[in-house]
Amino acid sequence: MAKVIEGLYYSESHEYVKVEGNIGYIGITDYAQHALGNVVYVDLPDVDDEVTAGEEFGAVESVKAASDIISPVSGTIIEVNEALDGEPELLNKDAFGNWIIKVELSDKSELDGLMDAKAYEAFCENE
Repeated sequence: MAKVIEGLYYSESHEYVKVEGNIGYIGITDYAQHALGNVVYVDLPDVDDEVTAGEEFGAVESVKAASDIISPVSGTIIEVNEALDGEPELLNKDAFGNWIIKVELSDKSELDGLMDAKAYEAFCENE
């Protein structure tokens, strides 16, 4: 079973959001990195780009497949995890410890549409 962390928000496309104040750290879940296999490249967006809930902002490529990264929330990108440029495999080592983008949230009520840890675990069991 993939690791799921309490206190985060999860999307059906296997992204997570860790919220601190008005900032959201977005990454792919442990389930997603297991499904992808060895990550070889992360297509990162630019700082100051706008992201919209439900729309893709980048991609993760593995030896098996490429997968779009869908933003679970809307906002403005204030930082990208540059370490992933040189070491995309960090997502395999610790998906939750290596967020992909940091976003200033434009609508915190969007979080209400995401799953908590328990709901996400149940969702993954049915995948």
